[in-house]
Amino acid sequence: VAMETVSLEHQIQSVQRHIAFLKKEQMELLHDLHLEILRLQKHCSELTHDLEIKELEARQQDILDRELEEKCRAMEAQLQEKEKDNLELRKELRHKETLVAALRSSLRNKERRFLEELKRRSHRVTILDTELQKQTEAAAYLS
Repeated sequence: VAMETVSLEHQIQSVQRHIAFLKKEQMELLHDLHLEILRLQKHCSELTHDLEIKELEARQQDILDRELEEKCRAMEAQLQEKEKDNLELRKELRHKETLVAALRSSLRNKERRFLEELKRRSHRVTILDTELQKQTEAAAYLS
């Protein structure tokens, strides 16, 4: 019976050592798990922060995109208006070029008629001058 008691005490001590070992292992495991949880919480916070920043940047980019689209539409409207104005100005320029061509043609005709009239009058002056000279010579001869 004494041997059984010693054997039983050894078994109890062995079980107590195993329990102490398991408690120590469990404590280390719990400590490691707490550290891992803290690390994961920190990582989760960082990811959440990064996500919030990216969402903010995306919203800001959306706002910028909308502003640029609005500016683009405004510029396109201005461009269309300018093209319309240019078309009107081209029509007006063609009309004025037609008027200028007509005026040049009219001016050339008037210049031609003027030169013809000048030539005719010059010829008439020459004839009258010759006649005057003859009459002057006849008057001189008669005097």
